[in-house]
Amino acid sequence: MSEIVTKLKPLLPDTTLLYELSDFFKIMGDGTRIQLLWALEESEMCVNDLASLLNMTKSAVSHQLKVLRVAKLVKAQKKGKNVYYSLSDNHVKTIFQMALEHICE
Repeated sequence: MSEIVTKLKPLLPDTTLLYELSDFFKIMGDGTRIQLLWALEESEMCVNDLASLLNMTKSAVSHQLKVLRVAKLVKAQKKGKNVYYSLSDNHVKTIFQMALEHICE
């Protein structure tokens, strides 16, 4: 075994963690979800406004928001009759901004 392999082998992340990371990137790999994240990076919004902005049905938006919510990328807060969505935390915004910077290089 080469010296570099010996050095790096114990540093490899746990396989379970790598699969979770893969699942995260699969969720981020959907164009509709990227549009939703972009909109929510700008402002907290309700399903009606997101559907109008993205020219989608409320049902389609709700479905994608559920995926993002389960992945802890967005959070929901009920205000009156509406539920408003926003990014879960600054990590999501940072990941999104770093990805944009990378593709714009």
